[in-house]
Amino acid sequence: MICSEKGRQLFNLYKSMAREAYRKENIEPAFNDMEIRAFREPIRKVLRQFNISTLLDYGCGGNNYETPGFDNGTTAREYFGLREVYRFEPARDVDQRQRADAVLCFDVLEHVFVADIPDTVRDIFSLARKLVIVNTACYAARTFLPNGENVHITVRPPLWWKGMFDSVAVEYPAVNVWLICSPAWRNATAFEMYSAQDWLSSPTFVTTK
Repeated sequence: MICSEKGRQLFNLYKSMAREAYRKENIEPAFNDMEIRAFREPIRKVLRQFNISTLLDYGCGGNNYETPGFDNGTTAREYFGLREVYRFEPARDVDQRQRADAVLCFDVLEHVFVADIPDTVRDIFSLARKLVIVNTACYAARTFLPNGENVHITVRPPLWWKGMFDSVAVEYPAVNVWLICSPAWRNATAFEMYSAQDWLSSPTFVTTK
């Protein structure tokens, strides 16, 4: 959720990019690439593990789960075995936010102003019944905002993101978290899946996840 004044200013820049298909160095128009395709096999495995039938794509960009050809002619919704997919992309005036079995947030949080990260992560958790899957980019992008700044405006190391999610996860102990951090494009490292309930039910005080 965008609460800070600087966050609102940044959002207006992103909205302008989405509206005008802003280009820099021949990069594709902003927010059009379905990045989850590169992670489709492990995502499908996890969705099946938790029997996920409804999903909210938080910061979906131009993702379309009903377009054939996601994998061998199937749509993304069919490939993941989903009954319903909801989408949230404020830069495109798309807001179907509602509680779902899982919330997927891919290549989004690095675009959020740092002061708005905690509230945004909390919003993601509040919409998930069972599972949160997040990928954050921990590197500078090749694309720039209209003001010349890099579009990845909150670049932080993986452990910073892990600490952020841990601090919010304690408020939603029933929600499982799979956090994936990318130190470079298509180079991802996944933390072990966990929920705060793991900590609360542990016979020890020390946790390793």
